[in-house]
Amino acid sequence: MSFNNTNTDILVAGAFAAFSVDLLVYPLDTIKTRIQSPDYKSLYKNASTNTINRSLFRGLYQGIGSVVIATVPSSGAFFTTYEGTKSLLHRLNPSIGTNGSPMIPTPFIHSAASSVAELVSCLILTPAEVLKQNAQMVQKSASASTQAFDANATIQALRKFNKPSQLWRGYTALAARNLPFTAMQFPMFEHLKQTILSYRQQHGIAHGTLLEKGLVTAVSAGTAGSIAAVITTPVDVVKTRIMLSAAVEEGAESGEGQQARKQAEAQGKDGNVELKRAQRTAQASRSGGLAVGREILRVEGVKGLFRGGALRAVWTALGSGLYLGVYETGRTYLENRRSTGEAACS
Repeated sequence: MSFNNTNTDILVAGAFAAFSVDLLVYPLDTIKTRIQSPDYKSLYKNASTNTINRSLFRGLYQGIGSVVIATVPSSGAFFTTYEGTKSLLHRLNPSIGTNGSPMIPTPFIHSAASSVAELVSCLILTPAEVLKQNAQMVQKSASASTQAFDANATIQALRKFNKPSQLWRGYTALAARNLPFTAMQFPMFEHLKQTILSYRQQHGIAHGTLLEKGLVTAVSAGTAGSIAAVITTPVDVVKTRIMLSAAVEEGAESGEGQQARKQAEAQGKDGNVELKRAQRTAQASRSGGLAVGREILRVEGVKGLFRGGALRAVWTALGSGLYLGVYETGRTYLENRRSTGEAACS
């Protein structure tokens, strides 16, 4: 393991970081999901005035329960795998030349380690991510808008799934988004962090405190994360569409589609709009990521593939900065405490 941390240290630091981020930036993630959904215009925009409805900002913490439960083990698994793989690859990487330079550049080591860690993390996180995004789309009435945490939305979303296997639909899309994201973010993050720390040391302004290390980590991670987020937005949009259709079965067009039509007509809405929405969702659920991407490009153009990109960049900058900043601070604190305890005992 890298540094002087045990697996428990990494798990605790990673879990605490994930929990902190979930609570603070989750509302931005909910808004991003709604903006990227195929029903954004029909559900969250006023057709006559082309303005955003207040419903976009209702129930911003819907679905957070499933994410908190899954994020803690998935984040712990990610950081444990990342640190372990990074340490292993560094040890196996032979030195070449008279100056002892590594044969494989360090950024490639970081990319490979983060990719392996992401595959492990996504396997744990996918069911919660699918459930979360479907819960985020549950429509709330104006009277329920004051309820920040609503478990009913998660239960409503869960009832849409007939088989447990449906909760893993979107694993490929989640991995396809997260793999290039982490492969870009972590090398940039590690390089920025080392550059800033080296600069401060060279100019005699480094303090070596826990707070300094946490802030440098947060700034580096936030900057790297926002850049990677913008680049991977098209894959994120495709992932959102696939996960929102994960509960739809083959018979959605004739079954759930007709049911949605009847419910809409009973509420005085256009039933055909709801029927078409269900048909489109059913078709998307049976399509692969490339097919979904082509359909978005055909109907909405390039702009559709980057829908929510700016919000995703802001959310990721805040989330990644806080996530890795809290993780690095927690990891270093546990490492220092362990070292102090061992020195006292010797």
